[in-house]
Amino acid sequence: MTIDVHGTVAEEFEGVREEFAAVLAEERDDPGAQLVVYRRGRRVVDLWGGDGIDGDSLTTLYSIAKGAAHLVVALLVQEGVLDLDREVAAYWPEFGTHGKDRLTLGELLEHRAGLVGDAEQPFTVEELADDRITAARLAERRPLWEPGSAWGYHAFVIGALTGEVVRRVTGRSIQELYEERIRAPYGLDYYLGLPAAAESRWVDVQPLVPTPEEAALLKERAAAPDSIRGIAFNAHAPEPLDLVAFGNHPRVKALGPASSGGVGNARGVAGMFAAAISTVDGRPPLLTPATAARFAALRTPGGPDLVTGSDDHFARGFEHTPALFPFLDPGTFGHSGATGSLGFADPANGIAYAYTRRRFNFPSGVGAAWENGRLAQSVLRAAAAL
Repeated sequence: MTIDVHGTVAEEFEGVREEFAAVLAEERDDPGAQLVVYRRGRRVVDLWGGDGIDGDSLTTLYSIAKGAAHLVVALLVQEGVLDLDREVAAYWPEFGTHGKDRLTLGELLEHRAGLVGDAEQPFTVEELADDRITAARLAERRPLWEPGSAWGYHAFVIGALTGEVVRRVTGRSIQELYEERIRAPYGLDYYLGLPAAAESRWVDVQPLVPTPEEAALLKERAAAPDSIRGIAFNAHAPEPLDLVAFGNHPRVKALGPASSGGVGNARGVAGMFAAAISTVDGRPPLLTPATAARFAALRTPGGPDLVTGSDDHFARGFEHTPALFPFLDPGTFGHSGATGSLGFADPANGIAYAYTRRRFNFPSGVGAAWENGRLAQSVLRAAAAL
């Protein structure tokens, strides 16, 4: 398959264009992809290719929202507004039921709360889109394991839980603070709540088109509805959650749930991570080196994740990206999204990276697609040559 590649690269990053073209050519289905890289606050790669995609196109990027939300949390910790070692219930008294009273904010950010979903009453898409509803419901629930004793991916709810802590302390939602302190000042094309003015640039998320063998494997791997994984992904609902329909749902786009509903493009995601660690447009980095290191460090070594079963890779709110791609510097942090997209910041090398896809990859819904390894390595090779 041949897909035309559009956009620009700095001269030293021409090898990244070649790798991006090779990746798109090897895809079985047109992914509709974008790739943007900043080096030390300067955009050096801005590429796109695929059906219906240009550099300005916006789509739901699922769990990359966790990166935006927890950049807000990192700022508030840096400023002393929040304390990672303080109990969540000290900020949010209603949370302190069923043994959750001793869980700290740091442990919540590490996916240790045991509140991956609602076992008693499955969420609707409309409810998952509204972080206030999600947080209020889960505050009442009994956790699925002893809080703090283990971890499991809070895929659709972590941003609602941390966001309620933020709201109780600041009086503002995590979406409002992201808009005011990060998105608007830098003019980022990544939103927690898509404004009407940007709707014309929206492109829908597209499903995986599996082969018969892949379809059989996906069926075999499907979680039992009453399992922890099934509850985390709302498979126990009368109508189990459809990830594609969720990403395309108007209410998800409009409200921007902080776990899974951010809408944007690679320019916006890379710009966000560049702002976190670099001087951009004359503005100093949002995070000090000490804060970036504090939030990037691996906090869940050794596994297993009680939701996914994998040896997991959580930092505080972010993914410890080197656990996904070991060639990355140990201080790298970011987050992937269900279609295979990935954004990260590498403070040591001054790199901010974003790769976005419109179409799900196989196996669907597992985070960063395989090609991110090749693309990120080509970026680091170019940066090292400088």
